[in-house]
Amino acid sequence: MVTPPGSDASRVLRYQVVKDLVLRLIADQGLQPGDRLPSSTELAQLAGVSQISVRRALDELERTGRIQRHQGVGTFVASPRIVSEPARTGALLATLGDGRATEEFTTELLSLRVAMPGATIAAALAIEEGQPVWEVSRRRLLGGTPVILERAVMPLSLIPSLDDRLLAAGGSLYDFVGEKYGLVDAYEEQYLEVTVPSPEEREGLRLPAREQVVAIRGVSFDESGTAFDAYQQVYPARRFAFYVSGVREHRLLHSGAADDWAVIGLPGT
Repeated sequence: MVTPPGSDASRVLRYQVVKDLVLRLIADQGLQPGDRLPSSTELAQLAGVSQISVRRALDELERTGRIQRHQGVGTFVASPRIVSEPARTGALLATLGDGRATEEFTTELLSLRVAMPGATIAAALAIEEGQPVWEVSRRRLLGGTPVILERAVMPLSLIPSLDDRLLAAGGSLYDFVGEKYGLVDAYEEQYLEVTVPSPEEREGLRLPAREQVVAIRGVSFDESGTAFDAYQQVYPARRFAFYVSGVREHRLLHSGAADDWAVIGLPGT
């Protein structure tokens, strides 16, 4: 069957030509993240297509994380997406499986406080709403750029004390909890969604307007099935790819159940 000029199939073909051209330029010229790509006009001339086809190709390449566009500046090769394996047990940095050394990441303690859990977190941790919890908020940075916001909520009934100096110095919360209280992450239950960040999350991750995030809310269990951590992790959607594998059936979280992930501050905090 012959496709008439100007049909949808024909336009898709021209748009794919531009995509292939850009990817070939990156590979053949050994372009690295941050290197500038030809302008839209130059790409249209090189591929022999219209600006409409170029725009469609660049939109797709930007959505898949291959390029970055800055209005009035140009189009650039994007940094590779960070691969996260959120279902892997253990500390957050152990879930980043893109080959980067964890030493490249730094941790900033944003806050450490005692608070009261909301109804959903209390149910997830199998405690009463009036039982206090630790709330530990941290930010992970890569090369000085914020890439993950993390909040951990742990019951004081299981974890009476935390080492604020250790956490302020970037030490591992989960190593401390495992060594001092014997609470080791054996398996997790998670709820993941792509969403619009809150103003605080946008500011904390230094996100541009209209940038979306991936939010993961979950519960960590030890080998006995005791829930000891209700956590939330927020990632810039464009910077991450996620690999998930698991066989356990869910116990606590289901669609909508993780919406109210609130912690209520104590008077005077």
